[in-house]
Amino acid sequence: MAKVTDIVESLARPIVEEKGCTLWDVEYVKEAGVWYLRLYIDKEGGVSIDDCEAVSRPVSDILDEHDPIEGSYTFEVSSAGADRALKKPEHFAAFVGSEVEVKLYRAQEGRKDWVGALEGYSDGDVTITAPAGSVTFLKKDVAQVRLYVRV
Repeated sequence: MAKVTDIVESLARPIVEEKGCTLWDVEYVKEAGVWYLRLYIDKEGGVSIDDCEAVSRPVSDILDEHDPIEGSYTFEVSSAGADRALKKPEHFAAFVGSEVEVKLYRAQEGRKDWVGALEGYSDGDVTITAPAGSVTFLKKDVAQVRLYVRV
């Protein structure tokens, strides 16, 4: 049986692309007892509230029509954001050389958070160039990788 996120992705992608955007990610998570279905979209030049609305209405309609999710959930469409999570190989490939923040499940060299330039990605392992040099984190140790935005 296909995962909810895969089904939603296949239903939503054509609509998102028709609206001039790309589908960055689909997330189906439970938070504080409520299920959320979130589409993260991207667009050259940035995503506006109008883009989110233009995608939200037709995707909501097709989800109602195909009904891939049992029970109730809250549906949201938003920008992938400047500090977007990198999850798929194509995400990592698109941002090689960019500064990222790697969050680990357990501390490595006394730290759980690492920031550096994304050097590579292979089968879930992430390599960055940190101030001390090149560091590779194994897939099993990586909780999350996000683009790092300096404020």
